[in-house]
Amino acid sequence: MGMVVLYRATGVLNLSAGAAGAAGAMSAWQLQQWGAWPPVAWLACILVALGFTLGYGRFIAPKLAWRDTVVKAVATLGFALIILGLVSFLWVDDPRSLTLPTDKMGVKVLGLRVTVTRLIVLGAAIGIVIGIHLFLSRTRVGLQMRSLANDRDLSALIGIPILKVETIAWGLAGVIAGFTGLMFADLIRLEPTVITFMVIPSIAAAICGRLESLFAVLIGGLTMGVIESMLTLSPTLKGARPIAPFVIAAAVLLWQQRGARLTYRGRD
Repeated sequence: MGMVVLYRATGVLNLSAGAAGAAGAMSAWQLQQWGAWPPVAWLACILVALGFTLGYGRFIAPKLAWRDTVVKAVATLGFALIILGLVSFLWVDDPRSLTLPTDKMGVKVLGLRVTVTRLIVLGAAIGIVIGIHLFLSRTRVGLQMRSLANDRDLSALIGIPILKVETIAWGLAGVIAGFTGLMFADLIRLEPTVITFMVIPSIAAAICGRLESLFAVLIGGLTMGVIESMLTLSPTLKGARPIAPFVIAAAVLLWQQRGARLTYRGRD
């Protein structure tokens, strides 16, 4: 969702979101090791991810604004590798864990125990989609973001503050990246490389919404998560888990393309 918001506002497919979240998660872990109050460590996770994302969006992204979309995406990938290298330099590759108090609390859903942490993630995902949808459709800055994504030159001509709007968009993406990194570190595992490249299946979820519809991205991401979890139950199919998101994304795109052709031919 963070990638879709940023893409809709700036035209940049940000592949460094996972790395920013990983840096934030490692910072939170380090602060907890130093005895910091846990909420301070959690906030630090978001602030570190926000700092990396805003730094790129404010000082590097504007210099690439007139380049092709692919070039801008590859540049964010390079930035992700720089962050990952810095994190690997600061923290050696040892087993670590980051836990939240909500991991010990849970509720029964259809006979299965679900931790409050997972419920928070689900609720946050739904809340982020609704909140950003309202922000983009009901606020002046949201309208400016949509205008900027459609035509940067025309937006500048009509007086839209390009750098200000882009900075807000990068800031939103940074906050989402920090929160995601914190949740991934708890629910999956605290390993910078793993968190960094979780952006790959996230791209598949974003493709389901054609980098436009937040609601389609949410549904696609949840569907992929459920299917991946079910594949792990099969000794035969569990090896296909890494490619499952892209198979689903390809199927969705083919279905959408078929629907578009039927509509064009007047047979829908």
